[in-house]
Amino acid sequence: MDAIQLPAEPVQQHLCYHCGEECRDEIIHLDAHEFCCDGCSLVYDLLKENDLCSYYNIDGAQGISPDKSYFKGKYDYLDLPDVAEKLLEFTDGKLSRVNWLVPKMHCSSCIWLLEQMHRLNPAIRSSVVNFPEKKVRITYDAQKISLSELASLLTQVGYEPYISLNDLENKQLSKWNRNRLYKIGISGFAFGNIMMLSFPEYFHLGETTSDRELGTLFSLLNIALALPVFFYCASDFFKSAWAALRGRYLNIDAPIALALLSVMLTSLYQIISQTGPGYLDSLAGAVFFMLIGRYFQDKTYAGISFDRDYKSYFPVAVTVLNNGTEARKPVTELEKQDRILVRNEELIPADAVLLSARAMIDYSFVSGEAVPVERKKGDTIYAGGKQTGPAIELEVLRPVSQSYLTQLWNNDTFTREKEDQNQTLAAKINRYFSVIVMGIALVTFLIWLIKFHDPETAFRAFTTTLLVACPCALLLSSTFTNGNLLSLFGKNRFYPKNAHAIERLSHVDAVVFDKTGTITQSNEAEIQFIGRDLTENELVMVKMLAMQSSHPLSRMLVKKLAGIVASKRVLTDFSETGGAGMRALWGKREVKLGSATWVGASVYEELHSNASHVYVSIEDEICGYFAIKSKYRPELPETLSALQKAGFETYLLSGDKPTDQHMLTPLFGKESNLLFRQTPEEKLRFIENLQNSRKKNVLMVGDGLNDAGALRQSNVGLAVSDDINNFSPSCDAIVEGSQLALLPAYIRLARSGQRIIRTSFAISLIYNIAGLSFAVFGKLSPVIAAILMPVSTITIVAFTTVASNVAARKWIKN
Repeated sequence: MDAIQLPAEPVQQHLCYHCGEECRDEIIHLDAHEFCCDGCSLVYDLLKENDLCSYYNIDGAQGISPDKSYFKGKYDYLDLPDVAEKLLEFTDGKLSRVNWLVPKMHCSSCIWLLEQMHRLNPAIRSSVVNFPEKKVRITYDAQKISLSELASLLTQVGYEPYISLNDLENKQLSKWNRNRLYKIGISGFAFGNIMMLSFPEYFHLGETTSDRELGTLFSLLNIALALPVFFYCASDFFKSAWAALRGRYLNIDAPIALALLSVMLTSLYQIISQTGPGYLDSLAGAVFFMLIGRYFQDKTYAGISFDRDYKSYFPVAVTVLNNGTEARKPVTELEKQDRILVRNEELIPADAVLLSARAMIDYSFVSGEAVPVERKKGDTIYAGGKQTGPAIELEVLRPVSQSYLTQLWNNDTFTREKEDQNQTLAAKINRYFSVIVMGIALVTFLIWLIKFHDPETAFRAFTTTLLVACPCALLLSSTFTNGNLLSLFGKNRFYPKNAHAIERLSHVDAVVFDKTGTITQSNEAEIQFIGRDLTENELVMVKMLAMQSSHPLSRMLVKKLAGIVASKRVLTDFSETGGAGMRALWGKREVKLGSATWVGASVYEELHSNASHVYVSIEDEICGYFAIKSKYRPELPETLSALQKAGFETYLLSGDKPTDQHMLTPLFGKESNLLFRQTPEEKLRFIENLQNSRKKNVLMVGDGLNDAGALRQSNVGLAVSDDINNFSPSCDAIVEGSQLALLPAYIRLARSGQRIIRTSFAISLIYNIAGLSFAVFGKLSPVIAAILMPVSTITIVAFTTVASNVAARKWIKN
């Protein structure tokens, strides 16, 4: 009796719930889920314990198995002082910051998990991901978690930091992911060879039996060539689409993946059933050209990011001490062992050693901690802190890292709410475009199949519709345009924080100016002292107190008293109040500089009404005041006239008394547009009233000293900088004082940028509509559809680059 052959039971595939890989060696069951190893189950358990399991529901949520080579104590060497010092970007003894390369970061779920590290360990204050560079910057409490424990935690969740000898030697190792280049090469090789092997089919050759057998061999060779293209070269499209489906939505890769799958299955069916030659040449060509398009996009975006991070610089300088004399030096030219003087509220631009006896450093700009940290002589002070108190001397340890200052500025949390409103365009396209495209493709397929009974054309129309309608160029139009605009603005010494600042600048319809240091020249003034004669010792007191401040009036006083030899005596109990003045103790004698109210003065009000007054009080005696008549920027009338002709409302907010009101009124239009004796709080409320009551989009132009609140409240905060080492975390852009006359041109360029973006959208849509019109009628091959994708991207990049450069020459060069 013949044995009965039972049908084989289908082999059940067990996929790891965390990493998605097949469970080959063992299956670990936990919470009704299957895991491939202890590492994945431990990561899941850790996420569950910290209520982070929503990680598995988002785009790209395919976890990474922890490195099996990890062992306890692997990172102990990171706690050695010499090693930690070279890896840390910043530390104040309590909070520390490190910026590590994480090569395994690959998708949006990686970003989400890495930015939730504070929920895994409360000692981690924040973690910010730089996805293009595969880096994560972590700020943590060094008293509660060590550097080795931090590295271990990252490794345990699957994101082992890459730490090499180059890091310890402060060298940057260029790490380029070559996988995409390999995929381009393999798909290009397969595309060329499949086309060559398909020539007999193209020309309908091979009618004899032997030729048909040779054709069958060529078809099998084509399948062999197409398999690595489908499973390896096109894997990114399928992974991205699958991750989106797991997150219960469709992304822009979903139609592409479906089209490639359709082409592959149909080709295999036709070749195996000998009903046709298949479309494997179209498959390989589509993958090849789409990968070229993605590679071009990546390289262009990387170029934009590099130019933004490293070639732009802040127009600030620092006071350098050379044999007891002060000189100004751009921060980018600071060298090791330079001795610098940093005044109250000024930024420390480079890592340095404290030479003064004591300093109070405000690291809120870096760490978010608002409480100043005391530092003593010999301590290392890291870049990004601000001195709060008397001026201090420092010796530079390392040249300034301009990219680090840029990152500090861009990581500022004060203006996040301004930027969130501009994040919707790509999300809307991503959310709805793929559904619409797949709907059009499905309807086209059904019409050709049911109404016209033409399955071949139905299939071709379906696949080409999915391929040609990819919105990649549409999504990247604004990225390329704004990236080039950031570079152009920087070349013309106007430095927007990011692309969102440019967009908001284009909508501005009201401009509010601060007075001192903004529309006046910081280093030019006529100064006269009114009051009793000051002794030489009293003049020393005044100069020493004025030297502690970075306010424009204080710097003018120091310049006026250049002939007075400064004392080495240290001021104590120093304080400065924005919009009012400053005080300190000279030994036991209290010295005050500031407004009449600040020092308690009630006389001298009638004299020099057209000048700013800085009163002097020594031990509660009103000694008199310095009458400072600032010189206005010569281009001010032209700037205001250009703004008003363009339809902008212009206002002046000043903390000073109403000096030169008669001269400024015709420049600003009317007297009600000029407000004097304004405190920082009142400036903020005025901006808020313009926005809420008048529905204005406000550009606030200030010097970043007493205007932080107003700069933050405004739609766009612009800090004017001449030669002081000061820029406010609340501002959205910085402009050099000498370039303020170009403010109308900058706004026009920002508006031109928005028009260029809209035009590039239209160009991209024309490509899509034109391609679709051929695709739905079955007149477009998959290869041509794939070629249109990189061509449209190249067209968009070329158009936005040329158009933005033309706009810059048109507006700024006039």
